[in-house]
Amino acid sequence: MIRPFGDSALLVEVAALADVLDLHARLAGTRPAGVVDLVPAARTVLAHVDPAVLPLATARAWITGTDAAPRVPADAAPAPDEVEVPVVYDGADLAETASLLGLSTEQLVARHLAARWTVAFTGFAPGFGYLVSEDWDLDVPRRATPRTRVPSGAVALAGRFSGAYPRDTPGGWQLIGTTDAPLFEPGAPEPVLLRPGTRVRFRRAVAATVARTSRPAAPAGPVAFRVTDPGALTTVQDAGRPGRLADGVARSGAADQPAFAAANRLVGNPVGAAVLEIALGGFRAVAERDLWIAATGAWAPIRVGGRDVDPYRPVQWLAGAELTIGIARAGIRVVLAVRGGIAASDALGSAATDTLAGIGAEPLRAGEEVATADAARHPVPPIDSWPWTPPPDVLVVDVAAGPRADWFTPAARQGFLDTRWIVDARADRVGIRLDGPPLERTADAAARELPSEGMLPGAVQVPPDGRPVILGPDGPVTGGYPVIAVVTAAGRAALAQARPGSHLLLRSASPRL
Repeated sequence: MIRPFGDSALLVEVAALADVLDLHARLAGTRPAGVVDLVPAARTVLAHVDPAVLPLATARAWITGTDAAPRVPADAAPAPDEVEVPVVYDGADLAETASLLGLSTEQLVARHLAARWTVAFTGFAPGFGYLVSEDWDLDVPRRATPRTRVPSGAVALAGRFSGAYPRDTPGGWQLIGTTDAPLFEPGAPEPVLLRPGTRVRFRRAVAATVARTSRPAAPAGPVAFRVTDPGALTTVQDAGRPGRLADGVARSGAADQPAFAAANRLVGNPVGAAVLEIALGGFRAVAERDLWIAATGAWAPIRVGGRDVDPYRPVQWLAGAELTIGIARAGIRVVLAVRGGIAASDALGSAATDTLAGIGAEPLRAGEEVATADAARHPVPPIDSWPWTPPPDVLVVDVAAGPRADWFTPAARQGFLDTRWIVDARADRVGIRLDGPPLERTADAAARELPSEGMLPGAVQVPPDGRPVILGPDGPVTGGYPVIAVVTAAGRAALAQARPGSHLLLRSASPRL
């Protein structure tokens, strides 16, 4: 079954995980131009496309045609990559897990070593592979209370899956060992070790020293300005990391794409040059040399060298002068572009700070010196102003059909569109929680759990409490809550300026919602 997933994706649902592996291989082998991501999960494959290159109707026909094509015999298919993962079986839950399964510790270890594993899909964190095996018939219960911190390198079991944690993170899997394999190295030519389709064999090791992956330092270059106060949160953002969802890596990048594009254009930067994204304002910095800047997005008072300046216009910032961006009065994210672009080390093809995965530059700190990349290609536009208005108090956000709208009652689907939602205090780059009447599931759906499936920014997930959560640019790439709708690209730009207490009106852009 092919289900809609907003205005740029389709979710293909199959009967079993083995069918997912087969479908993903066939789609990858016939992938046309315009396919941005193919994301396998437990029972689905998410096909994310660029509608300007591959319209959804054409993508649907491609998927349907691929499904009708004959299967490639296993002995005729290219051999998948195979990796060996050394494991020290010293996990905190090893003995307890073996006892739960009616095995001795050594029997459990022997079963884990003997199985021939395959990476079915990734998710949860960059480089975290969900491993399956026809040789593994044990169903391992998750911990009743998840740990708040699972250490990097932990090898674990849950359900019929095995996996290894690439970084410190919360988790509820049973820990049976430790590996020092390079699971996720953003600066490496092949950053993810366990990619979908990879064959894995575990090897018993005596000891493991887990290497910690650190964020790269900013490249050296002529200092442009020094930050004296970064405000609540200031991060480096650019166009993000498209095409890496299957590796568990979110797109990230600037939340307000129109403001990002306008800021770069105003100072003559190329499309995609790195900028600063300043949440809530409160930013101060002193120029070390003469600069050109432009601020867009949220409305906040801006002063350069003690004088007020307007947003959405190029402004000269002279050496020694202080730039102050006050507390945002409308909207939440100010985009600050500097002529030449912000200099930051590349991580997986982007300088963007991913606040959930910990990829990219660290958020700016007081006293930090910032350089420019000297990437300007065009003159500063000779204009006095740019048409703009402050973000409104009530945001009207367009949404398209989601793949699991049928999990909700007709009244809930109508209430989703009729309610004036309020943005909860829990709103950041990962997601925005909405406050309002809970959305009720159908009687059949209320008794079901949804296996993890691919996610995109703008997906409106509905947890069991019935209150929607809209995923942001740093949101997880897979999730197990039903998606009732997906915010459109234009809607995500408006949503980028939603602040706690903002009111949202959701407007259907799809006849099927």
